[in-house]
Amino acid sequence: MSTPTITIENLSFSYPQLQVLKDINLTLHSDEFLGIVGPNGGGKSTLLKLILGLLEPDKGSIRVLGQTPKAARPMLGYVPQFATFDSKFPIRVKDTVLQGRFGTRKRQLFYTREDHLKTTEAMERTDILDLQDRPMTALSGGQRQRVLIARALACDPKLLLLDEPTANIDPYHGENIFGLLHRLHDEVSIVLISHDIGFITRCVTRVACLNHSLVCHATSPVENDLLQEIYGMPLSRVEHETDIGTGVHI
Repeated sequence: MSTPTITIENLSFSYPQLQVLKDINLTLHSDEFLGIVGPNGGGKSTLLKLILGLLEPDKGSIRVLGQTPKAARPMLGYVPQFATFDSKFPIRVKDTVLQGRFGTRKRQLFYTREDHLKTTEAMERTDILDLQDRPMTALSGGQRQRVLIARALACDPKLLLLDEPTANIDPYHGENIFGLLHRLHDEVSIVLISHDIGFITRCVTRVACLNHSLVCHATSPVENDLLQEIYGMPLSRVEHETDIGTGVHI
């Protein structure tokens, strides 16, 4: 059996005077697409930062691709929750995607031919090649998010981590982003944080409900009773008409 992409055992983490994660256990294999749902403040973004090696657990362990998170970081692609661009610094789409090659370079002063080839491939995979010469500030929210996904793909990651990739964009572009991720799952393991329960349960292989502690489920629909327990309040689900080809519905 292949080495798990992520192995987390008995992990806990606290900020000063605030415990965020408690006794987290998780194993993710290379063919999986994990969706993480839960309320704000429940520890979702903190868990991604621990997987990336940006934070250290108080107790427990994390192995990513069989290594420590810091050692594995060059093999990880990350799309953060909030990414802003200064309107006074109109960086081009291609230059933004090229940034994803930084972690793969060996103290080179200039980008190599391979860097440019991988950047072009990433833009082709995310359908933004025609936007490569546009400034980021001229893009719509959905286009900008595709650029950030392309940047994460430019390093040829073995694991793609996304924190709320459809936040603050309209439903149409959000639908397209989920369709893109569904296609990318054929090539790379994915961990996705999202509040959109309707979409997430239709394109992932497992759902993890996180509110300081973690409960995992297969792709069968997550029941309202469990969601209300996790979120601590009554919830309504929004039905989406689009079928992205998973055969899983909510």
